[in-house]
Amino acid sequence: MSRPLSVIKIGGSVLSGHQSFRRVAHWLAARLCARPHERIVAVVSAEHGVTDALLAAALEIVETPDPATLDLFWSTGETRSAALLTFTLHGLGVSAAAINVHQAGLEPVAAGRPGSSRVRALRLLDVLHRHDVAVVPGFLARGEGDAIVSLGRGGSDLTAVLLAAGLGARRCELLKDVPGYFTADPKRDPDARPIPSLSYERALEMADTGCELIQRHALEAARAHTLPLVVSSIGHALTTTIRIEQDAAA
Repeated sequence: MSRPLSVIKIGGSVLSGHQSFRRVAHWLAARLCARPHERIVAVVSAEHGVTDALLAAALEIVETPDPATLDLFWSTGETRSAALLTFTLHGLGVSAAAINVHQAGLEPVAAGRPGSSRVRALRLLDVLHRHDVAVVPGFLARGEGDAIVSLGRGGSDLTAVLLAAGLGARRCELLKDVPGYFTADPKRDPDARPIPSLSYERALEMADTGCELIQRHALEAARAHTLPLVVSSIGHALTTTIRIEQDAAA
Protein backbone atom coordinates (compact mmCIF):
# COMPACT_ATOMS: atom_id res chain seq x y z
CA MET A 1 0.00 0.00 0.00
CA SER A 2 1.54 3.29 -1.11
CA ARG A 3 -0.35 5.56 1.28
CA PRO A 4 0.74 5.69 4.95
CA LEU A 5 -1.29 3.42 7.20
CA SER A 6 -2.23 4.07 10.82
CA VAL A 7 -3.94 1.65 13.19
CA ILE A 8 -5.83 3.43 15.98
CA LYS A 9 -7.66 1.63 18.76
CA ILE A 10 -10.59 3.56 20.27
CA GLY A 11 -11.38 2.30 23.74
CA GLY A 12 -14.75 1.65 25.30
CA SER A 13 -14.08 4.30 27.95
CA VAL A 14 -13.96 6.82 25.08
CA LEU A 15 -17.22 5.55 23.58
CA SER A 16 -20.18 6.26 25.84
CA GLY A 17 -23.16 7.70 23.99
CA HIS A 18 -23.76 9.24 20.58
CA GLN A 19 -21.98 12.47 21.48
CA SER A 20 -18.79 10.52 22.08
CA PHE A 21 -19.04 8.94 18.63
CA ARG A 22 -19.39 12.40 17.12
CA ARG A 23 -16.32 13.56 19.05
CA VAL A 24 -14.24 10.64 17.80
CA ALA A 25 -15.51 11.07 14.23
CA HIS A 26 -14.62 14.77 14.24
CA TRP A 27 -11.17 13.88 15.59
CA LEU A 28 -10.62 11.34 12.81
CA ALA A 29 -11.92 13.74 10.15
CA ALA A 30 -9.58 16.48 11.38
CA ARG A 31 -6.67 14.06 11.28
CA LEU A 32 -7.45 13.12 7.69
CA CYS A 33 -7.60 16.80 6.77
CA ALA A 34 -4.16 17.31 8.31
CA ARG A 35 -2.81 14.10 6.73
CA PRO A 36 -4.75 13.72 3.46
CA HIS A 37 -2.65 10.78 2.22
CA GLU A 38 -3.18 8.68 5.34
CA ARG A 39 -5.44 5.66 5.60
CA ILE A 40 -6.73 4.57 8.97
CA VAL A 41 -7.78 1.28 10.51
CA ALA A 42 -9.94 2.29 13.48
CA VAL A 43 -10.34 -0.59 15.93
CA VAL A 44 -13.31 0.00 18.21
CA SER A 45 -14.37 -1.47 21.53
CA ALA A 46 -17.95 -1.88 22.68
CA GLU A 47 -19.37 1.19 24.37
CA HIS A 48 -18.49 1.60 28.02
CA GLY A 49 -20.37 -0.97 30.13
CA VAL A 50 -21.91 -2.88 27.23
CA THR A 51 -19.80 -6.05 27.57
CA ASP A 52 -20.69 -6.36 31.26
CA ALA A 53 -24.35 -5.74 30.44
CA LEU A 54 -24.32 -8.49 27.80
CA LEU A 55 -22.75 -10.94 30.25
CA ALA A 56 -25.37 -10.05 32.87
CA ALA A 57 -28.14 -10.62 30.32
CA ALA A 58 -26.74 -14.05 29.46
CA LEU A 59 -26.46 -14.99 33.15
CA GLU A 60 -30.11 -14.11 33.65
CA ILE A 61 -30.97 -16.88 31.18
CA VAL A 62 -28.41 -19.58 31.95
CA GLU A 63 -26.15 -20.11 34.94
CA THR A 64 -23.11 -21.13 32.87
CA PRO A 65 -23.24 -19.65 29.35
CA ASP A 66 -21.70 -21.72 26.57
CA PRO A 67 -18.36 -19.97 25.76
CA ALA A 68 -18.81 -20.08 21.99
CA THR A 69 -22.31 -18.63 22.19
CA LEU A 70 -21.16 -16.01 24.68
CA ASP A 71 -18.39 -14.89 22.31
CA LEU A 72 -21.00 -14.53 19.57
CA PHE A 73 -23.24 -12.54 21.92
CA TRP A 74 -20.38 -10.31 23.06
CA SER A 75 -19.46 -9.57 19.45
CA THR A 76 -22.66 -7.56 19.05
CA GLY A 77 -21.18 -4.78 21.24
CA GLU A 78 -18.11 -4.19 19.08
CA THR A 79 -20.04 -4.64 15.84
CA ARG A 80 -22.55 -2.00 16.98
CA SER A 81 -19.72 0.42 17.78
CA ALA A 82 -18.18 -0.15 14.35
CA ALA A 83 -21.46 0.60 12.60
CA LEU A 84 -22.24 3.68 14.74
CA LEU A 85 -18.81 5.22 14.18
CA THR A 86 -19.04 4.56 10.45
CA PHE A 87 -22.49 6.17 10.23
CA THR A 88 -21.11 9.19 12.07
CA LEU A 89 -18.09 9.45 9.76
CA HIS A 90 -20.42 9.29 6.75
CA GLY A 91 -22.34 12.22 8.22
CA LEU A 92 -19.10 14.22 8.11
CA GLY A 93 -18.40 13.26 4.52
CA VAL A 94 -15.57 10.85 5.39
CA SER A 95 -15.08 7.82 3.14
CA ALA A 96 -15.36 4.98 5.64
CA ALA A 97 -16.53 1.37 5.77
CA ALA A 98 -17.41 -0.85 8.71
CA ILE A 99 -16.17 -4.41 8.38
CA ASN A 100 -16.84 -7.55 10.37
CA VAL A 101 -14.44 -9.86 12.17
CA HIS A 102 -14.17 -12.22 9.21
CA GLN A 103 -13.28 -9.41 6.80
CA ALA A 104 -10.61 -8.17 9.21
CA GLY A 105 -8.81 -11.50 8.82
CA LEU A 106 -7.33 -11.87 12.31
CA GLU A 107 -6.96 -15.55 13.23
CA PRO A 108 -5.46 -17.09 16.40
CA VAL A 109 -3.02 -19.91 15.57
CA ALA A 110 -2.23 -21.39 19.01
CA ALA A 111 -4.80 -22.22 21.69
CA GLY A 112 -4.06 -20.53 25.00
CA ARG A 113 -1.71 -17.99 23.43
CA PRO A 114 -3.81 -14.90 22.60
CA GLY A 115 -0.87 -13.05 21.03
CA SER A 116 -0.14 -15.88 18.59
CA SER A 117 -1.99 -15.09 15.38
CA ARG A 118 -1.89 -14.47 11.68
CA VAL A 119 -3.58 -11.76 9.64
CA ARG A 120 -5.17 -12.64 6.33
CA ALA A 121 -5.64 -9.05 5.26
CA LEU A 122 -6.73 -9.22 1.63
CA ARG A 123 -10.33 -8.13 2.26
CA LEU A 124 -9.24 -5.46 4.75
CA LEU A 125 -6.66 -4.12 2.30
CA ASP A 126 -9.32 -4.03 -0.42
CA VAL A 127 -11.49 -1.87 1.85
CA LEU A 128 -8.53 0.44 2.50
CA HIS A 129 -7.91 0.83 -1.24
CA ARG A 130 -11.49 2.12 -1.62
CA HIS A 131 -11.93 4.10 1.62
CA ASP A 132 -9.93 6.36 3.90
CA VAL A 133 -11.09 4.62 7.08
CA ALA A 134 -11.85 0.98 7.80
CA VAL A 135 -13.68 0.56 11.11
CA VAL A 136 -12.96 -2.83 12.66
CA PRO A 137 -14.57 -4.45 15.72
CA GLY A 138 -11.96 -5.07 18.39
CA PHE A 139 -11.84 -7.80 21.06
CA LEU A 140 -12.60 -10.47 18.45
CA ALA A 141 -10.93 -12.84 16.02
CA ARG A 142 -11.97 -15.53 13.56
CA GLY A 143 -11.62 -18.97 15.11
CA GLU A 144 -11.83 -22.54 13.89
CA GLY A 145 -14.70 -23.17 11.51
CA ASP A 146 -15.24 -19.41 11.10
CA ALA A 147 -16.45 -19.11 14.69
CA ILE A 148 -16.06 -15.76 16.44
CA VAL A 149 -13.71 -15.91 19.43
CA SER A 150 -12.98 -13.22 22.00
CA LEU A 151 -9.48 -12.11 23.02
CA GLY A 152 -10.09 -11.52 26.73
CA ARG A 153 -10.81 -8.44 28.79
CA GLY A 154 -9.17 -5.46 27.10
CA GLY A 155 -8.85 -7.54 23.93
CA SER A 156 -9.39 -4.58 21.60
CA ASP A 157 -5.85 -3.50 22.50
CA LEU A 158 -4.63 -6.88 21.27
CA THR A 159 -6.72 -6.68 18.09
CA ALA A 160 -5.14 -3.34 17.24
CA VAL A 161 -1.58 -4.50 17.99
CA LEU A 162 -1.91 -7.67 15.94
CA LEU A 163 -3.49 -5.87 12.98
CA ALA A 164 -0.82 -3.14 13.10
CA ALA A 165 1.93 -5.75 13.11
CA GLY A 166 0.27 -7.82 10.39
CA LEU A 167 -0.32 -4.82 8.15
CA GLY A 168 3.20 -3.47 8.60
CA ALA A 169 2.21 -0.26 10.37
CA ARG A 170 5.08 1.66 11.94
CA ARG A 171 3.28 1.90 15.28
CA CYS A 172 -0.05 1.28 16.97
CA GLU A 173 -2.01 4.11 18.57
CA LEU A 174 -4.29 3.50 21.54
CA LEU A 175 -6.88 6.18 22.21
CA LYS A 176 -7.86 6.10 25.88
CA ASP A 177 -9.68 8.32 28.38
CA VAL A 178 -6.31 9.38 29.85
CA PRO A 179 -3.41 10.74 27.77
CA GLY A 180 -0.91 8.04 28.65
CA TYR A 181 0.78 6.62 31.74
CA PHE A 182 1.25 8.60 34.96
CA THR A 183 3.20 8.07 38.16
CA ALA A 184 -0.18 7.60 39.90
CA ASP A 185 -3.84 7.56 38.93
CA PRO A 186 -4.43 11.15 37.67
CA LYS A 187 -8.15 10.84 38.47
CA ARG A 188 -7.32 10.37 42.15
CA ASP A 189 -3.95 12.05 42.66
CA PRO A 190 -3.57 15.68 41.48
CA ASP A 191 0.21 15.36 41.86
CA ALA A 192 0.45 12.48 39.40
CA ARG A 193 3.11 13.19 36.76
CA PRO A 194 2.96 12.03 33.14
CA ILE A 195 5.41 9.42 31.89
CA PRO A 196 6.33 10.27 28.29
CA SER A 197 8.18 7.04 27.50
CA LEU A 198 8.27 3.47 28.83
CA SER A 199 10.05 0.28 27.94
CA TYR A 200 7.93 -2.79 27.24
CA GLU A 201 9.35 -4.39 30.37
CA ARG A 202 8.35 -1.50 32.61
CA ALA A 203 4.85 -1.37 31.10
CA LEU A 204 4.48 -5.11 31.75
CA GLU A 205 5.63 -4.65 35.34
CA MET A 206 3.02 -1.94 35.80
CA ALA A 207 0.35 -4.24 34.33
CA ASP A 208 1.33 -6.92 36.84
CA THR A 209 0.87 -4.48 39.72
CA GLY A 210 -2.65 -3.45 38.67
CA CYS A 211 -2.19 -0.76 36.01
CA GLU A 212 -4.65 -2.02 33.40
CA LEU A 213 -4.27 0.80 30.90
CA ILE A 214 -3.15 -1.67 28.20
CA GLN A 215 -3.98 -5.37 28.13
CA ARG A 216 -0.97 -7.47 29.13
CA HIS A 217 -1.29 -9.77 26.09
CA ALA A 218 -1.23 -6.69 23.86
CA LEU A 219 1.96 -5.45 25.53
CA GLU A 220 3.56 -8.88 25.06
CA ALA A 221 2.55 -8.97 21.39
CA ALA A 222 3.90 -5.45 20.80
CA ARG A 223 7.20 -6.45 22.38
CA ALA A 224 7.37 -9.61 20.27
CA HIS A 225 6.86 -7.58 17.10
CA THR A 226 8.98 -4.61 18.36
CA LEU A 227 5.96 -2.45 17.54
CA PRO A 228 5.91 0.94 19.28
CA LEU A 229 2.68 1.80 21.11
CA VAL A 230 1.46 5.37 21.54
CA VAL A 231 -1.17 6.04 24.20
CA SER A 232 -3.09 9.31 23.83
CA SER A 233 -6.42 10.99 24.50
CA ILE A 234 -8.56 13.36 22.45
CA GLY A 235 -7.96 16.96 23.43
CA HIS A 236 -4.64 16.35 25.21
CA ALA A 237 -1.13 17.02 23.95
CA LEU A 238 0.43 14.48 26.33
CA THR A 239 1.24 10.97 25.13
CA THR A 240 3.16 7.93 26.31
CA THR A 241 5.25 5.91 23.87
CA ILE A 242 6.14 2.31 24.71
CA ARG A 243 9.12 0.85 22.88
CA ILE A 244 12.57 -0.68 23.31
CA GLU A 245 14.38 1.86 25.43
CA GLN A 246 15.04 2.85 29.00
CA ASP A 247 12.17 4.48 30.87
CA ALA A 248 11.97 8.23 30.50
CA ALA A 249 9.77 8.92 33.52
CA ALA A 250 10.15 12.38 34.98
